[in-house]
Amino acid sequence: MKKDETDMEQRLLSHASLDDLIKMKMEEELKAEFEKSNEKPKKQIITDISKVPKNLIFSKYAVYKMFNRINKLETYLNGLQAEAMLGLQTVIREKIKSGLMDAFSTESAYVKFDKIEC
Repeated sequence: MKKDETDMEQRLLSHASLDDLIKMKMEEELKAEFEKSNEKPKKQIITDISKVPKNLIFSKYAVYKMFNRINKLETYLNGLQAEAMLGLQTVIREKIKSGLMDAFSTESAYVKFDKIEC
């Protein structure tokens, strides 16, 4: 027999009342839920822009690398900042959202999609 079946059989044979059995079952379920809630959620990292959902490409979860051509510095941006750098370039914005492009450039910077953590 399985462990659950033997536990249930022992409870029934112990002459416990129905209320006690219900209470024991609820306590087991609560304990299992608490253990489940204490587990850390696994973060998924996606580096291919074509696999990223469209609504997350320019979100705070997206990470972009920016290379400043003037200062020769590399920094990181989130999706909101990267979208703001696009300005009125709607054609490029739509290509990035559809996954056809993963990079764009401005007058002083080159910006490339790096990853998304969700």
